[in-house]
Amino acid sequence: MRTLSANSSITILGAGLLGRLLAVSLARQGHRVQVFEAGGPEGEGSAARVAAAMLAPLAESAVTEPSVVRMGQHALGRWPALLAPLPAPVFFQRNGTLIVWHRQDAPEAARLRGLLEHTQSRLPTLPHLQPLDAQGIAQAEPALAQRFSQGLLLPGEGQLDNRQLFAALAQAMDQLGVHVHWHSPRDLDDFQPGAAGQPDWLLDCRGLGARPQWNQLRGVRGEVLRIHAPEVTLSRPTRLVHPRYSIYVAPKQDHLFVVGATEIESDDRSPMSVRSALELLSAIYTVHSGFAEGRILEMNTHCRPTLPDNLPAIRQPRPGVLQINGLYRHGFMIAPALHDVALELLEQGQSPLANQFDLSLP
Repeated sequence: MRTLSANSSITILGAGLLGRLLAVSLARQGHRVQVFEAGGPEGEGSAARVAAAMLAPLAESAVTEPSVVRMGQHALGRWPALLAPLPAPVFFQRNGTLIVWHRQDAPEAARLRGLLEHTQSRLPTLPHLQPLDAQGIAQAEPALAQRFSQGLLLPGEGQLDNRQLFAALAQAMDQLGVHVHWHSPRDLDDFQPGAAGQPDWLLDCRGLGARPQWNQLRGVRGEVLRIHAPEVTLSRPTRLVHPRYSIYVAPKQDHLFVVGATEIESDDRSPMSVRSALELLSAIYTVHSGFAEGRILEMNTHCRPTLPDNLPAIRQPRPGVLQINGLYRHGFMIAPALHDVALELLEQGQSPLANQFDLSLP
């Protein structure tokens, strides 16, 4: 596998989360980078724009593999370094994740705790979960005092603001001289890396846009609310154990909350269903009654690019082309790991990090 030389020419397809991160890093290294994106600068075509941007490897271990958990651990340490040089501030915190439940859902909460403790036994570097009683919940999250009698605190987990990040990355690309072609979808067959007048490398980060060349990709629909609730103050992402799925409430700045959890095997991008809206709204009302006076700013849907095993993958369909895809519901949690593996491949022709994450490489 050939590697980058000084001042290489690189074309990136897709300006979602991973495409923007790679464009900024490669341009900062002195390479000539251009990006083709089907949508606009705000990322309206990207699943990452709708996401809650939680960084919760232990919490997510209930639904994913240890390799993804290790990527999430890696990301918690890498995000501050990725955010620091950006030209605009991006909200980032590591206050942990709080899990709560109502009395009738205690059996499901016990099952969840068992899954998390099993993960900790396999990955001892994870911070240990902390069981909380009513007093412990009141100390950890005063707004929830007397609302729940039991909970779990997962220390060290975090979140960031995805909209701020997208804007800061777009600004950084502009400052670094990345030539971005907005509203300009392109295909792998439009380029022949290494040929005269063509880029040295082509990186495909299009998510579901790459499905014509990667037919194993499928969409998994998510539905997310954005709510402004001045009467509610939460200091960390909070998850409510629910009979059908774990509902999350991710507090951003200025009493903005991102609420979601629906996961439907479908690539339907139609508006949110009445059932999903009712379930999400009724659930967060039971977390804190102050949500009743909140204002629904957005009701969003998107489809997350997912491979058959629900794990990310990197492949090289032909020389000079890397495809990175399958981030599923873990985009912000695993993007730094995939970013670092891709850079190692481009710079060294191999990636020691990939072995840590059980990534099979081209």
